[in-house]
Amino acid sequence: MWAYFCLPLQQNSYDLEDMDNQITSSQNPKVKRVTLLQQKSSERRRSGLFVIEGQREIEHCIEAGYEVDSLFVCQQLLSDGNREFYTPDLPSDAVYVVTPQVYEKMAYRGSTEGLLAVVRSRQKSLGDLHLSDNPLIVVLERVEKPGNLGAVLRSADAAQADAVIVCDPLTDLYNPNLIRSSIGAIFTVPCVACTSEECISFLKSHGISILTAQLQDSRLYYDTDMSRGTAIVMGTESTGLTDTWRRAADAHIRIPMLGRLDSLNVSVSAAILLFEAVRQRKG
Repeated sequence: MWAYFCLPLQQNSYDLEDMDNQITSSQNPKVKRVTLLQQKSSERRRSGLFVIEGQREIEHCIEAGYEVDSLFVCQQLLSDGNREFYTPDLPSDAVYVVTPQVYEKMAYRGSTEGLLAVVRSRQKSLGDLHLSDNPLIVVLERVEKPGNLGAVLRSADAAQADAVIVCDPLTDLYNPNLIRSSIGAIFTVPCVACTSEECISFLKSHGISILTAQLQDSRLYYDTDMSRGTAIVMGTESTGLTDTWRRAADAHIRIPMLGRLDSLNVSVSAAILLFEAVRQRKG
């Protein structure tokens, strides 16, 4: 049982029943704005805002240094019917109380504890990455499905990878399905987008070994040294990696496929390869 909505550096507390910002109509302009941000990547880019749902995800977001623009609360969905909560130094006019029907209209997923925030996005580049002395990086080329990227981020968090780099992306990093599937790992693992050429130059300038996951002209992943600075590079399930990455690679690696199919989901492959690197480094 939790009595308050707790975030780092909380400043203000509010009683939901005493608040003036009550929204009961799904036609409210603020509700329409949230819905548009959920649905349109072009609106997220134009406004510099995105939407995040759930206590845990919002906490991770704040801890990563993001700024909350506004918060929407559905009292009926709060755990144990709590009426008082804390926010991350938000003025009272930036906190809105909504009905379950309005919350359902705004929310990308239903079971998010009645908490939804509009957050200011941050543009991060390769130069913002702070790598360890022996970095472990995941690189995804032309990732198309936000759910796959979210799952890769969860594995990267579990393996304590230094970063996930998305090259030539076909989805934006603030897609609501990506945030949902990552369960907040988009905020716990440094994640940047860039071109393949920029990424290759960055990796080589830092002396990081480039290992491309591919079936052709490759050796088994567990026979490959991942104990030094390593970038594990994967492409789409349908077409794999482009020749740009194949030529840039220091080694080509593969996961043995013993069944009749010849591919794994990219997030499963990422988890296997990441934890082989962890095994080698901890061994």
